Parts: sequence; structure tokens; C-alpha cells
Amino acid sequence: LGWACWKTNVGRPEAHWARLLAMSRLGNGLSAAKHHEDALFVQEAELSMWRRLGESEEQMLDVQTNLARTYHHCGRTEEANRMLRDVYSGCLKLNGEQSRDTLAAALNYSASLDALKRYREAKSVLRKMMPVARRVLGENNDATLRLRWTYARALSKDDGATL
Repeated sequence: LGWACWKTNVGRPEAHWARLLAMSRLGNGLSAAKHHEDALFVQEAELSMWRRLGESEEQMLDVQTNLARTYHHCGRTEEANRMLRDVYSGCLKLNGEQSRDTLAAALNYSASLDALKRYREAKSVLRKMMPVARRVLGENNDATLRLRWTYARALSKDDGATL
């Protein structure tokens, strides 16, 4: 379906909304179908295109999040982590810490740190954002619980941790 969408709109001008949407659909569809190397090519081109067009910071952060996930699936975890750190930082600046987007970015970044066994850094992000999530989203919200679960995991895996 992503290919059909792309083939239908590839002839349009680069800045046309249908072409932009088609490129996004193609990259995300390839990733969902586990064709991560192909998705990586498309998503890198998409990010480059958005930069050329001077798109909003919010749109750029969304594209970078998708690209970071694909980097992770391709085994490029350090690159994924750097990009997720930048997304988290960008969300903090753009939306403040009480935004759902910022909380999602914090979860993505901390999970990336956890995957790299950088538990101390993950705990630092999570200690800052867990109280915000509880206050903004509530105790039983899925994102709040996932932040707490990621913190517990980082705490249990960190050899230097103390209670």
C-alpha cells in the first residue's frame, strides 16, 4: 500500500502535501513490514526533504522519532540513542516537560539508554519525568506505568545501584 501511495504521488512537486504524506507512509510501511534497511533509506530522504522545506520543529521531531526507531531495528543503536536524545531535548524546548509528546520522548530516550545498558543516565531522565507523568497523566496511565517499569528495570540492572 505504501508503494502504491508513493507511485501515485511521486510526480507531484516536492512540497506537495500528498507527496510528503506518501513518502511518510512508504517509510513507515516498510518499517512495519520489517524491511528496515529500505525504510531507513526512505526515512533519511524524508528527513532531508523536510529540512530543505523548512518544516516545523514538531514535524521534524516526529520524523526523527520514526527514523530513530528504524536505526534501532537496523542495529544502529548509538545513532538511534543520539537522535532520541535530540528529540527529547527538542520536545522539552518546544512543549515543556508537561506535554504528552515530551513524556513519550522521555520514555523512548530512557528505553534507548536502557537498551545500551546506560542505566545511570536512564534513571536520571526517569526520576525527572515520572513525577511529571503522574501529575499530568495520572497514576494508572499506560505511559506513567511504562516510565515506572523502565525505571524499575534500570534500577535492577544497574550494578552500582543502591536502595
